[in-house]
Amino acid sequence: MNLLERLVSTFSVSGNEGAVRKLIRAEIKDHVDDIYIDKMGNLIAHKEGIGPKIMLTAHMDEVGLMVKKIDSRGKIYFSMIGGIDPVMLLGERVHIETNKQIMHGVISSKDVNDGFVLKKIPEIEDMFVDTGLSKEGLKRRGVEIGTYLSLERDFYFLGSNKIICGKAFDDRIGCYILIKLAERLKKSKSDIYYVFTIQEEVGLIGGAITAYNIQPDWGIVVDCIEANDASENTKIVGAGPCITIKDEETIGNRVINKWLMDIAKKKRLPIQRDVSDVGTTDAATISISRGGVPSTVVGVPIRNLHTAVSVANKNDIDNTLKLLEYLLKNPPKTNVWV
Repeated sequence: MNLLERLVSTFSVSGNEGAVRKLIRAEIKDHVDDIYIDKMGNLIAHKEGIGPKIMLTAHMDEVGLMVKKIDSRGKIYFSMIGGIDPVMLLGERVHIETNKQIMHGVISSKDVNDGFVLKKIPEIEDMFVDTGLSKEGLKRRGVEIGTYLSLERDFYFLGSNKIICGKAFDDRIGCYILIKLAERLKKSKSDIYYVFTIQEEVGLIGGAITAYNIQPDWGIVVDCIEANDASENTKIVGAGPCITIKDEETIGNRVINKWLMDIAKKKRLPIQRDVSDVGTTDAATISISRGGVPSTVVGVPIRNLHTAVSVANKNDIDNTLKLLEYLLKNPPKTNVWV
């Protein structure tokens, strides 16, 4: 199992990032000079160097569910963690891990349970997790209100060895890119902080905290961007990484964006420009930390974002890695950001 598959297959919903943090720490520790976990759970890996203090960010957490109520027959009703469309949940498997054991369940509803044809999409309040256990059986196994429920799906290829499908691409793909960058830039002279943040999906929390403490000169968020190649064809899976010009809450720094676009042109790397009215990333809070941090986002386009069947192209991941490596080997020096 390769690194990307191991990252994607790890269960770490927002607020419960311990498992993936442990994996990332083990993979990156030999490529940096210092590594630590702050009191909120963000993982910061620092490669000491000269020149501007650069912060690269990817969030560790994934969307998921949490037990809200268990009825007398053992049906588990849940609250959503992060933005999930309820239509994507019916029939999905969930991973349930307590301090006593690991078990599994499937998401259903009354009509699905009883074999009726759905006349409308159930509301989230009408869905439940069926484990086949009674309320008492769940209690004996440590399931209680507040227990995390992670979407469970295998990592696999679609059609070719370049098209991958699975859960938690957002943002384990970004975590993978940062780890590989640290490996490739181990001998560079750049001063780089590789930051793996917590709870991005529920409030962009980790980015704000780490930027405040590190006080970087500038930063880049490496995240996943929702593809729209079934409709508008402006963010296409397989057409290269997306550079954020604007999203719902952020305008990417024009200076950093120009650096990236110039490198892409010089090295003949495919890129896409992302102008969007929905969604945002840790850049929204990083950019306004303390006196301000010039920031932008480089994103890998993903189909079916925030589902257990997200689709990505490995070429986009590789080209994102190359683009950032070229920039960070010899980062520009400037005090002019507008």
